[in-house]
Amino acid sequence: MAIGRLAGLLAALVLAASVTGCSSTLPGEEPPEPPPPPPAASELPYGQNIVSGVSDSTSPAPGTAGALYRYRFLQVLPGSGTFTYQDRDLSFYFRPSPEALYFQVENRKDRPVSIEWDRCVFYSPRGERGPVAHATTRWEDRFSVQAATQIAGLKRYSDYMFPLDYLVDPGGSDRQLRRPLLPEDATAPEYSDREFGLDLVFRIENEARTYSFRFKVASVIPL
Repeated sequence: MAIGRLAGLLAALVLAASVTGCSSTLPGEEPPEPPPPPPAASELPYGQNIVSGVSDSTSPAPGTAGALYRYRFLQVLPGSGTFTYQDRDLSFYFRPSPEALYFQVENRKDRPVSIEWDRCVFYSPRGERGPVAHATTRWEDRFSVQAATQIAGLKRYSDYMFPLDYLVDPGGSDRQLRRPLLPEDATAPEYSDREFGLDLVFRIENEARTYSFRFKVASVIPL
């Protein structure tokens, strides 16, 4: 009887192990399949889609690999078919993209000017208004004063900008993780005709001057 009960107990243990799984592999057995990798950022919904740094801003059609849609933009304030604007002090060139708003500014005078980042405002395609982040902004800068960028006389400066609130916690690393400016997944058509832009504040000859720029999503084209 004791031997029978012992055999029954061993059988029950083997059955439980087969149901719940076992971390060890018996001789001659194939090791278990590893878990599938996490989905790529492009496969995540817009609220979870994360980008790090920037891609090539000079490609003829801005957008990321694997995108479902491509955007076409217009500059509506000041109106320009070439995404440019200039006055006697500064010359601007913009390049909107789904990742961020790229720009280049040239100081046309022989004296320094500065971008007062802490006073600039970004108007997002989702109707939000808030502080501006750019290439050197990191997660820990969200509640601190961002240093101004000085541009020497007759020099050019290039950068990209996006809403500060789009920054994402990088988990202790120094990477700049953020949500893209516009989605390129199935929700992209919802952003047709939406406007976004920013107010850039420059200090020129000790005077604060605001330059306002607005852009419109002219069309969202399926790929």
